[in-house]
Amino acid sequence: MSIAFTFPGQGSQSVGMGKDLAEAFPEARAVFEEVDEALGQKLSDIMWNGPEDQLTLTANAQPALMAVSLAVMRVLEAGGLKLSDKVAYVAGHSLGEYSALASAGTFSIADTARLLRIRGDAMQSAVPVGEGAMAAIIGLEQADVEAACAEAKALGVCQIANDNGGGQLVISGSKAAVEKAAALATEKGAKRAIMLPVSAPFHSDLMAPAAHAMAHALDKVAKQNPVVPVVANVRAAPVTDADEIAKLLVAQVTGQVRWRETVEWFGANGVTTLYEIGAGKVLTGLARRIDKNVTGIAVNTPADIEAALKTLLG
Repeated sequence: MSIAFTFPGQGSQSVGMGKDLAEAFPEARAVFEEVDEALGQKLSDIMWNGPEDQLTLTANAQPALMAVSLAVMRVLEAGGLKLSDKVAYVAGHSLGEYSALASAGTFSIADTARLLRIRGDAMQSAVPVGEGAMAAIIGLEQADVEAACAEAKALGVCQIANDNGGGQLVISGSKAAVEKAAALATEKGAKRAIMLPVSAPFHSDLMAPAAHAMAHALDKVAKQNPVVPVVANVRAAPVTDADEIAKLLVAQVTGQVRWRETVEWFGANGVTTLYEIGAGKVLTGLARRIDKNVTGIAVNTPADIEAALKTLLG
């Protein structure tokens, strides 16, 4: 099989996302209602009507993006798609890994929503606002970015958080250290070094308190082995054991999202098409830059779903 489903991460959210799905499909509407009920909050109202600053809050953005992805999945399934028949692997970018696992049956939708609310709250509270930072480094070799981080560590935590591919690496850690590493990266020849408007230094060692919170939450939640292997962020290789998946999700909080290697792994293992299930087209754009032989297709509107079903079900 040559198809994988990928699931977007934070940054793909936008006010209004999923509303057309809820209006067109009862299966999608049921997902948004289930997430609202699980969280005891009308998250769907924030998703569809804003305000944007509320949707962007980590504790809201994470379950909201999962809800859109799972709404798309439920509509595809209602249209006749059986994941294990048509799809070889699933993977998700950061929080998208939870969406991937829910789609593959590891967690229920309600439990996934609650896990992501815990994750978002824990990540937000792990570091006081203003003490952490992240920066995107464009057009510099990984070894040079690692050297810049190592040099900046005199000022605090600094490490590569995301390897997004296409020459884009994201660094994360203490504000002073990240600013220093960004300046060093520019000196070393980076095309651009951009401080990111994020609320916390995700995927850095500063997130250790959030990793402890997730270890506790994941230990208590019901989990099944996924119906198709998930290519895990921190390993960039497939995993099928639910307990191992939980350990890797804990490691992911402080560890690197190895997205470039994930897409390269797909390409090297016979995957030719990546369907991006959920909001936005970020992963589709990255796939194109990482491996020219892998086609990315975004699926997030009723028309996208119709086209995907036609292709997938032949």
